[in-house]
Amino acid sequence: MSTDSAVQAVKPREERWRREASFFDGWAQRSSDDALPIDPLAFRRYTRPVLRRRFNKEFRFRVMGDLGGKSLLDVGCGDGLNAVMLAKMGANVTGIDVSPKAIELARRRGEVNGVSDRLSLIAAPLETADLPPDTFDLVWADGILHHVLDDLELVLDRLTRWVKPEGLLVFAEPVNLFHPLRQLRFMIPVETEATPDERPLVRSEVELIRRYVPDLRVRHYSLFGRLDQFILIKFNYERSSPLRRAIVNGIDFLDYGLLSLPGVKRLGGSCVMYGHPAKASVPPPDGRKRPDRTVSQS
Repeated sequence: MSTDSAVQAVKPREERWRREASFFDGWAQRSSDDALPIDPLAFRRYTRPVLRRRFNKEFRFRVMGDLGGKSLLDVGCGDGLNAVMLAKMGANVTGIDVSPKAIELARRRGEVNGVSDRLSLIAAPLETADLPPDTFDLVWADGILHHVLDDLELVLDRLTRWVKPEGLLVFAEPVNLFHPLRQLRFMIPVETEATPDERPLVRSEVELIRRYVPDLRVRHYSLFGRLDQFILIKFNYERSSPLRRAIVNGIDFLDYGLLSLPGVKRLGGSCVMYGHPAKASVPPPDGRKRPDRTVSQS
């Protein structure tokens, strides 16, 4: 690539970084310090002995297993809600985000919750972050890849380089695997906050992820579960009434069953993807166990 071509390629990327940072800086500045403590009901939910597979986030914690002493990279950590929760569960967490204001908020959240000693935060784009290879036992990315689609291959290369050979990568992303249903969803008046460059992943992008995570497992969500936000109070499961939680339990249980069927999976609006990097070509040493990977997947 010529020097001029390289400069032309960098400019759109830097514009995207500025847009993303500005969006999430504004969001962080609107946040209240009153919300910094981790909700004890949420912590209790995600540390319960039996985590339910029908709930997207509980499923991810189930897949990762015991976090005590594990090194974990929270990709696009934002305001630190997940990073601090993961640190309270015993992980040594490195959080990275393009938004300096969000990183400031995450740092305050870590202090308020007493986990600053297990929390390291970096304000930088993923594409320029300088992290040593083979560092992390776990990589957690919650709704991040669909923000970096123009550089998806570069980002995947970096993430799989930073994780240990037997480490686990866990992604949760919106997907569009059945275009007519996507068009129908646009007709439903659901208010969302979104940045200009984001969109759900399509099949080719899921297959690109599989190139870097060859044993990729996929669990689909959000068929009827899209209705949860109309039922829960402020989209908060723990703080909603028992009746509202019961309705959501039923909807998500139905989703789990339907989206386990081969012909229906592609109708899900989001998914959890997880697996090991391509460099994990040898079995784990004697005495080690891989995380739970026994659920039905695509």
